Amino acid sequence: MFGWTADERTSFSILDAFVDHGLDFIDTADVYSAWVKGHQGGESEDDHRQAAQGKQQAASGAAQASAAAAPPASHPAAASGDKLSVPPTGELRYDTLVNGMVNQTGTIHWTNDGQHYEMVVSIPLPFVGPYVYSSKGHIDGFGIAPEQYSEQRGRRAADVAIFNRETKQIVYTKTPQSQPLADGAQDRFSVVMQLASLVRGAPDRYKPGVTRQFSVADNDSSEIWPIETVGDETVQARDGFTSARHFTRLPRREGDRRKLDIWLAPSLGWLPVRILQTEPNGMQIELLWAGKLAPPVATGQGAATGTQDAPEESAPAAPQPDKP
Repeated sequence: MFGWTADERTSFSILDAFVDHGLDFIDTADVYSAWVKGHQGGESEDDHRQAAQGKQQAASGAAQASAAAAPPASHPAAASGDKLSVPPTGELRYDTLVNGMVNQTGTIHWTNDGQHYEMVVSIPLPFVGPYVYSSKGHIDGFGIAPEQYSEQRGRRAADVAIFNRETKQIVYTKTPQSQPLADGAQDRFSVVMQLASLVRGAPDRYKPGVTRQFSVADNDSSEIWPIETVGDETVQARDGFTSARHFTRLPRREGDRRKLDIWLAPSLGWLPVRILQTEPNGMQIELLWAGKLAPPVATGQGAATGTQDAPEESAPAAPQPDKP
């Protein structure tokens, strides 16, 4: 990579040959190589610029609107004016609780290669089957940009929402209607990681009382979610107490009694340590941090790692909540 694995002399030689062969377009990004100690990002562009000046050629550059490279680094998202730092790849475990009663262990599979992401949330429910929420897409100047979101509840067929960036529409398999696709739009679960990305990029900006609006799509519609910073609190999880910043979703419309609260922990890289949904009837569904999954053990070296789910006979059958 220019400005990192290739030194200046090597970079210039490659770029000279590039121009000598009649090529005049370079596709790059201003985050290269921000993840290297002592670098700030933009080192590749510096080499491109100096080489072009030396050859007196005009090499046009298209700055990709990709967000943080992995490992991610805070950088400005030019399209939105926000600083973003998309969380790095991780396999996350959460205790699931219904009205305070421990159910089975759920997982969040999260991958981020600097240009694309995938998020799969799996919540096992006894006698019903797992609820699986999947979001995948790319990273652009507004942050996380879903391309497809799906919900599969138990044995039912999955409902899918498609974010069509060409037509600027969100289309659904559950309904024939489509809706406009707003810049920065999220789905029900990517919004959690988008919030984490924003807080990671500029944690001091999110003080108590600060409210941010997100356009969020479900499996059949989209709406505005106003999310307010409540403040810093202490959360008790499986491994003890953790300091976390509390965010709450304000009512989306008059009479909205369904609540959503999210706690992001700086000690976890601002990943969610707790997610709590409160239904209008008072029922609470909760995800509570239980740690990261360890890498798999090599064959012959022992049993598979990770905490096993609670046995079905000891786990209460969870009611099926409506969508948040």
